[in-house]
This record gives sequence, C-alpha cells and structure tokens, in this order.
Amino acid sequence: MTIIHSAILGLVEGLTEFVPVSSSGHLIMARKLMGLQLQGSLAFDAVVQLAATLAVVIYFWKDIWNIILAFIAWISKKPAEEKYKNMILPIIIGSVPAVIFGLLLEKKMDTVFRDSTVIVAVSLILGSILFYFAEKFAKYNSEISPKKGLAVGLFQCLALVPGFSRSGATISGGLLVGLNREAATRFSFLLALPVILGSGLLKLLEIIKSGAIASEASSIFWASLFAFVSGLLAIHFLIKFLRNHSLNYFGAYRIVLAVIILIWL
Repeated sequence: MTIIHSAILGLVEGLTEFVPVSSSGHLIMARKLMGLQLQGSLAFDAVVQLAATLAVVIYFWKDIWNIILAFIAWISKKPAEEKYKNMILPIIIGSVPAVIFGLLLEKKMDTVFRDSTVIVAVSLILGSILFYFAEKFAKYNSEISPKKGLAVGLFQCLALVPGFSRSGATISGGLLVGLNREAATRFSFLLALPVILGSGLLKLLEIIKSGAIASEASSIFWASLFAFVSGLLAIHFLIKFLRNHSLNYFGAYRIVLAVIILIWL
C-alpha cells in the first residue's frame, strides 16, 4: 500500500466515520476502486478508526472529562453534576450489545460482510429507510436514561454490517426513543467511544503481536493522520448541520451511492 493509498483511506475514514453515510462501506468501495485487497483489512481499518476516534476525544473533551469526574464522584458516593451523572449508565449499558455482537460476528465482518458490494448497497438503502422513519416518528426531548441507552446501543449493532452507519444508526435510535436531534447526536458520539477505542486497541495489539506493525507502520501513520484531521472537520460539520437539517439528506445520498455501487461495482 502506497502513501497515497493510505492517505486516501484515512481521509475516507475520517470524513465518513462520523457522518451517517457508512465509513466501512466507503472504505470497502475505496479499496475496490484502488485495487487493494479486502481480506484481512478489518484490523487496519479498526486502527485507523481509532485515530479518527481521537478526534471525538478532542472535540468532546469537556463532556468526557466531566463524565469521568461524575463517575468518580458516583462510585465514591459523593455529589455529582446530574447532567453528566445521568450519562454514565446509558453509556455503559449501551456499549454492551455492540461488544457482544462484535465478538460473535468478528470473523464474518472480515470475510463475508466485506466481500459483497451487494450487502453494502442493500445496507445503504435500509439505513436510508431507517433515517426516514426516525425523522417521521421522532418525539423530541433531551432526557437520556439507561433504558434509552440500551435501545440506542442495540441500534449501534447495525453498524457491524458494512453499509450501515454507526452515527446514522445511533442518531436514528436516539430520535426514535425520544431524544432531540442535538442530544441524539452528542450521545451517539459519546456512546461510540468505548466500543471503537476498545476494538481499535485490540486490533492494534493483534498487528503488533503478528509482527506486521513494521511493514504497516508507514501506512498506518499516514492513514491515521488524515483520519484524525478530517474526523475533526466531519464532527464539527455534522453537529452544525443537524441543528437545522434532517437525516434524510444523508439518506438521499446513500440511495444514490447504493445505485452507483450496484451498477458499476
């Protein structure tokens, strides 16, 4: 893999990981267009995704720090700011489904799911339908609860299939359980952190143990750098965009992309 290939993959990851258009689907398409192999690419993508996730840590560092302080106060049985204390259990409980299904489906994610452009195209369309119903039946408020966190966490599992989008699935889930668009978007990013950080670190350890880190170091560095920078831009864009626009704009893009994939790939 050349530096240009790595930079392109990093850019694609950063721009699409947080915008509800499916980063895994776009990475698979980018690899096919550049003639790169798909088999075994899940580990590389997970590490680059880890770099993109650092953009979330930087962008939401105040929220993350306050949640950590609230957690420490909570387990110490001391007073904590309710706004952040109420986020703890939803994030913990909401992370469980993705961890369980991720472990169960890991082999299929790196083989069957990533070899079929049809799966990607169908998932893109199904995701668009989910966006439509989420916007149509949303009941807006900003209160989060453990029950809502679990429900959004189940929606996050859809992102295990290439073509679905983690942010799209979780924001849609948030809207359907009663969060307003801004609250659903912020919770989507915070909920993604434990799962993406965990999977990314595990895959990084796998690459190190396999001895492939030396040969992949340059590719991982450039892809990670571009993923981090473009990820920051994508997060800022999405939060501002969804304040006044619906998910259906992304749904329309996904349908067009699905048609292109079915016709040309």
